[in-house]
Amino acid sequence: MGMVQEFKEFAIKGNAVDLAVGVIIGGAFGKIVDSVVADLFMPIVGAVIGKVDFSNMFVVLGSIPAGTDTTLAGLKKAGVPVFAYGNFITIAVNFAILAFIVFMMVKQLNRLKKEEPVAEAAPVATPEDVILLREIRDSLKR
Repeated sequence: MGMVQEFKEFAIKGNAVDLAVGVIIGGAFGKIVDSVVADLFMPIVGAVIGKVDFSNMFVVLGSIPAGTDTTLAGLKKAGVPVFAYGNFITIAVNFAILAFIVFMMVKQLNRLKKEEPVAEAAPVATPEDVILLREIRDSLKR
């Protein structure tokens, strides 16, 4: 069997298609979570601690050349090393929210999934040779 044929069989299988759909939906869902965190959640957290924009929370680790913009983007463009902990906070919150949402979805799906009733195992038929041996034993007892 050639590699093209093997690939064709793999691509047509339902699992590969399900995986592709899951990746596409996951990418779109990730953008929704990013928006929820950046546009709804982080401004509230920022208002509580006094800063609204977490992306500009950083510590400069080197010297800043004269005339360089002191924003995170300006410092990165100038090649100044910065410790951008604000971006990390945003990404960590994104991950925590996404993980919680996925957990809740899986929990609900498992709850909604119908449990298949366990079928009672049919009694195993006694082999013919055992039946014959029992008949011989019973006839000898008489």
